[in-house]
Amino acid sequence: MKKIVYTQRVEIIESYQERRDCADQRIAQFITACGFLPVPLPNRARSAEKFIRNLLPSGMILTGGNSLVKYGGNAPERDCMDAELIRIAVTKKIPLYGFCRGMQSILDFFGEDLADVEGHIGVRTILYGRTDSQLGNFNREVNSYHKQACLQVRNAELEVLAKSADGVVKAVRHKKYPILGTMWHPERESPFAEADIQMLHSLLGEEGEGADETDCRID
Repeated sequence: MKKIVYTQRVEIIESYQERRDCADQRIAQFITACGFLPVPLPNRARSAEKFIRNLLPSGMILTGGNSLVKYGGNAPERDCMDAELIRIAVTKKIPLYGFCRGMQSILDFFGEDLADVEGHIGVRTILYGRTDSQLGNFNREVNSYHKQACLQVRNAELEVLAKSADGVVKAVRHKKYPILGTMWHPERESPFAEADIQMLHSLLGEEGEGADETDCRID
């Protein structure tokens, strides 16, 4: 079974003076429903490349939770981890999918700005996009749980796949690298949306081996 690594949010437990990595159990359930083996990663950016070299995943997922520090978040270790995994995705050409905060990290990595938006927390949103020949249908209804978003993509390397009616960018992909971002949570759909499963299959592949060890070596 192909391994897919995924990031975790940071929860700060003041009474124990602990910073805990954790993730909604539905994330692993969604990855499993897609036919992959889910493997959570700790927020240790300095060890990220070593993790990838040893695990040889077929893909990486940046999950939701925690705003980026520059937009009021309190988990700098997570910002560093996301940025390092995106760098690895670019240099090693390992497919990467980011949802909600994960897409925000992708946008930030490629120089895009986020803005505060209203009406996108705990609601259903209609996507206005197109049907992509590889990634599927981007004209559908999805969930929405974010307070920051991108309103205009300026980097020519990124392609906007969908927006909401008020102009919020809801899905992007990189034109050169296998990097995809969406502003909805696929794990929060009940049942899981077939369109999300097919989207992940298109990005990560349904068959084949994990990343080649020579591609994941530490330079």
